[in-house]
Amino acid sequence: MLLSLIRHGDAVSSEADPARPLSQQGRDDVIRLAARLRADGTAPATIWHSPIRRARETAALLAQHLGCPVMLVGKSYLQSEDDPAKIARLLAELPPTADLAIVGHEPHLGALATLLTTGHPAPIGFALEKAGIITLAPAEGKHAASGFPRWEVRGQIPPVPPTTMVNPG
Repeated sequence: MLLSLIRHGDAVSSEADPARPLSQQGRDDVIRLAARLRADGTAPATIWHSPIRRARETAALLAQHLGCPVMLVGKSYLQSEDDPAKIARLLAELPPTADLAIVGHEPHLGALATLLTTGHPAPIGFALEKAGIITLAPAEGKHAASGFPRWEVRGQIPPVPPTTMVNPG
C-alpha cells in the first residue's frame, strides 16, 4: 500500500472569486503532478478529497490525467484545522493492498503525515507546497502513544516544475 498526501494546487484569490477555484498555474501544476505519478507507476486507485472546491478540482484533474481508472471520494475531516486522528482511524481500517491519495490542505496534511510517522500530530514535521506530495508506506508495528499503525516516508516531491524546452539546432 502506498499513501500519497497531496496539497491542492494554487487557487485564485478570494477577492477574485470567493469559491477559490484553481488558478491556471494550479491546474498546470496538478496536470504535471499526474504525469509524474503516471510515469513513476504510483498512480492511486482511489483519491479522497476535501469538500473545498480547490481540493475537489485538484482530485478531478489528477483522476483525469493519471491514465487509469481512479475512484474519487469526498471525505469529511480533510480541511485545514481538522483533527488528523480522524483520518488516521479511517486509514487503519483499509486493506493493505489499497493505494490511496488524499488531496487536502495545510496544516492538516503535515499534521497527518507527522501523526502517521511519529504517533503525535505535533509539532508538525512536514509542510507541503501547493501541488506537492508526500508518499508514505506502512511500517511494522503501531505507535505506543496513539495506537495507530506506523508509516514511513517513501518520498516528498515539491510541485513539478514546467519542462524547459531546449532547441537542439
